[in-house]
Amino acid sequence: MVEIAGKKVLLTGATGGIGRAIASTLATAGGNLILSARSGEALEELAASLPGDGHTVLPADLGEPGAAQVLAARADAPDVLVANAALPSTGRLTELTDEQVARMLRINLEAPILLGQALLPGMLERGQGKLVMIGSLAGKAGSPRSSIYNATKFGLRGFAFGLAADLADSPVGITLVAPGFVREAGMFADSGADAPPGLGTTTPDKVAVAVLKAIRSNRIEIAVAPLVQRTMAHVGLISPHLSHRAQSGSAGQNAADSLARGQIDKR
Repeated sequence: MVEIAGKKVLLTGATGGIGRAIASTLATAGGNLILSARSGEALEELAASLPGDGHTVLPADLGEPGAAQVLAARADAPDVLVANAALPSTGRLTELTDEQVARMLRINLEAPILLGQALLPGMLERGQGKLVMIGSLAGKAGSPRSSIYNATKFGLRGFAFGLAADLADSPVGITLVAPGFVREAGMFADSGADAPPGLGTTTPDKVAVAVLKAIRSNRIEIAVAPLVQRTMAHVGLISPHLSHRAQSGSAGQNAADSLARGQIDKR
């Protein structure tokens, strides 16, 4: 549990729609942000738009080998990590190149783990800190054209829960924030595809509020989605067969194809 006012927060994936909402919410709450993404120009623009002062930028491409460790060293002992960077990872496995798969795994799963590994010792030594991992309800239930994305989010969920058990008696905590379908930002907004009908959506601002709650609490997981989505994800977790049958129909397959087509140039 960390009171964010005056604390240094390293936020990855800061210039995306969800990242910008998180940055605004945390800056408004008094955090001093270390903003990271690939574009230095976009980061500078974002930093200048945020309330408060003392915000800094650290451009980094977390898809490059070793980039996570370099970013952690340059961040100079943040009190909080919000690992938000993620790469669209849709498409049939047979359509992806080896390089695309490696990059997806590195950004979505390896980088958050390595950032946590690098920053955790300093937090423990200082006697306070918080790791926030931005996961997804896709870490509970599989879906068409998302085998790699599912793999990274299932893996991140397992990492967060296992590390939480290791940190149970320590002054440092970890929380997984797991959004469902997000409108106005994220994969559907980027691809131009529609979210599956009847399940509802959430917003970037609600995800940002959940991140702030995660920093200030000892909760292990916070889901950010309408009840029907959270229920279906849980059903997918405890009964994969039912989830598979539900998503094998034409509606689920067509929605997955539309999403994957819209993300071809973003892999």
